[in-house]
Amino acid sequence: MMRFRPCIDIHNGKVKQIVGGSLRDEGDRAKTNFTAVQDAAWFARKYRGDHLKGGHIILLNPPASPYYEETRKQALLALRAFPGGMQIGGGITDQNASGYLEAGASHVIVTSFVFQNGRLNRENLKKLCDAVGKERIVLDLSCRRRGGEYYIVTDRWQTFTEERLSETLLDELAGHCSEFLVHGVDVEGKASGVEEELVRLLGRWGKIPVTYAGGIGTLEELEHFQNLCKGRLDFTIGSALDLFGGNIPYERAAQFHGKEL
Repeated sequence: MMRFRPCIDIHNGKVKQIVGGSLRDEGDRAKTNFTAVQDAAWFARKYRGDHLKGGHIILLNPPASPYYEETRKQALLALRAFPGGMQIGGGITDQNASGYLEAGASHVIVTSFVFQNGRLNRENLKKLCDAVGKERIVLDLSCRRRGGEYYIVTDRWQTFTEERLSETLLDELAGHCSEFLVHGVDVEGKASGVEEELVRLLGRWGKIPVTYAGGIGTLEELEHFQNLCKGRLDFTIGSALDLFGGNIPYERAAQFHGKEL
């Protein structure tokens, strides 16, 4: 059963939709598709009203950014607006994860803390599990293509790791989290079609919940995605939703929530 996982991406203190591969920490730059007039709490209240649990809030500024505190403030407002209803990611470590859960997050989403210096850091993964328990952890395995393979990327998708996304890696990491979130970064924010090979891989594996994001630009592509993954993956749509200036009616996307193939 496929579920719609809505998103709230926050950059420079504003809810935005950006082109995934365009993020740069230097100067807090990104190619922006949409900047919302409403604050993050407005979107969280909407998702709550529509009973869409399990979406994610992503802080797109690093802690060193002058915009970080405003971005974090927006994230906390969204958590308070939908307590227990949304996950949060962006700068999560074993030291701050429990604070976000106490603030209302259902789960913490983690990449860079467990993938450091280009490799999986098993010690940090254990620290995180010890801090909050694997049932409250979502591992973000967002990836980019290189040499015909998909490699996990960190630091707001700017840095390639040496870890190739494979069924073997998924099997190992599944013992340390409750879900995976995977952005197809090369197509994220472009509404130009999904990473088909990646979707097939994730749908074929299917041992714990996986949410895919990236490239769904029309209702026809959403149906194609459902067929590719055989209805085994959840999905996120950002830039293509009319909520964020796109063409897919939010209400129609929400109708796919819980839809059987």
